[in-house]
Amino acid sequence: MAIRKQAVSGDLAQGKKLPPTRVFATELGVSRSTIVTAYEQLVAEGYLQSIPGSGYTVCPIGSVELNVSDHPALSKQPAETIASPKPFQAGQPDMRLFPHLQWAKTISRVCRTNPQSMLIGNTVQGSFALRTAVANHVSDWRGIAASPDQIFITAGSGDALELCIRTLSQPDDTIGLEDPGYLPLQSFVSVLGLNPAYLSIDKNGASLSSANKNCQLMVLTPSHQYPLGGAMSPSRRLEFIQWAETHNGWIIEDDYDSEFRYAGRPIPAMAGFDNLSRTIYIGSFSKIFSNSLRLGYVILPSPLVGAFKETLNRFGVRASYMPQQALAEFIETGEFYRHLRRMRRVYGERRNFLLDRLSLSFSDHGSFEDHQAGMQIAFHLKKTGNDVEVSNRANAEGLTTQPLSKFGSGNSALNGLLLGFCGFTEAELEEGLQTLERVLKRGC
Repeated sequence: MAIRKQAVSGDLAQGKKLPPTRVFATELGVSRSTIVTAYEQLVAEGYLQSIPGSGYTVCPIGSVELNVSDHPALSKQPAETIASPKPFQAGQPDMRLFPHLQWAKTISRVCRTNPQSMLIGNTVQGSFALRTAVANHVSDWRGIAASPDQIFITAGSGDALELCIRTLSQPDDTIGLEDPGYLPLQSFVSVLGLNPAYLSIDKNGASLSSANKNCQLMVLTPSHQYPLGGAMSPSRRLEFIQWAETHNGWIIEDDYDSEFRYAGRPIPAMAGFDNLSRTIYIGSFSKIFSNSLRLGYVILPSPLVGAFKETLNRFGVRASYMPQQALAEFIETGEFYRHLRRMRRVYGERRNFLLDRLSLSFSDHGSFEDHQAGMQIAFHLKKTGNDVEVSNRANAEGLTTQPLSKFGSGNSALNGLLLGFCGFTEAELEEGLQTLERVLKRGC
């Protein structure tokens, strides 16, 4: 435990008096008997001594015959640092800017006042407090009117997508997928034995055709298409909603990074446009808050709530209860929105830097469209460069790039690189761009 380590290392000085058991128990949010047991164990091991009427103090280090170097578990460990990601990993938030102190204070407050909420849940839908916070958030930011009863907390957006597909499809069903689109989704559809019907992308977003109107389910990214960018036009959204109503189908709206729009407010969600009639909405905290929490949510039309509960009862809940109450309080106190505003400003500056450099130095190698949103840019290479070869060479030079052609079904003529910018400082972006420019000049 921490007291043992600090006594051995000298961080707790000889004779240092420890907090009274009752006070310490209150601070940690545990029972007094737990603290008494821990203190007495340390007395038995020779780290502490108990003086009647005076409490517990740290023993002289000489009374503990222990060579710390022989016990790695008790040795001082170097402080963990947040490794710098490699440009240009897409969808990577900058965790170096995470509000660690504010988050720690929130966790501490929940531990003191409501510790059971971090471990005990009585519903497969997740924390009611967090579902309420999500309902308020999507009402303000995405134009969706939903009650907490329509919301399920998930282990990220990937878990939400899996939950939706398991609940709403059967083997051999046909499911509409954007082409190009999200690679893990394509793999999961294949594993479940579903038949993908690919939806081509144009300037108005995903498009319907006679060949894919027999789908039972469509998965769309209407607010910011992945990976190309761009928003679906209102007329195209209406066309999909009319398809769902006519064919008794469902639309899954994957709204993975819509909060990051750098001109005006985020575009209203399709689920709000549809009033949650035939559209299921998926959101995530991985991009806007922390990719390590693995928390997301799905918002359902009311008639589907029972079926989704049955799926979770059958396959199990993956979302951890541990951080949910704390995240709810983080949102309610406004700390979440302060962090979000800061990230939009910082990411916007990094985006501008990347676009300026691409315009200035990379016009001979390719082009891009500025959609004023998202966490990555699709850089389309000229035909003289093959994106898989370019990506492999760039990654061998220490970068992290993805070829756009890998996101397609094989029927499209994609040739480019997906360049993320949010997780990197301007200096890191500049270094990465210099490396990428050398790679392109050698190969194009």
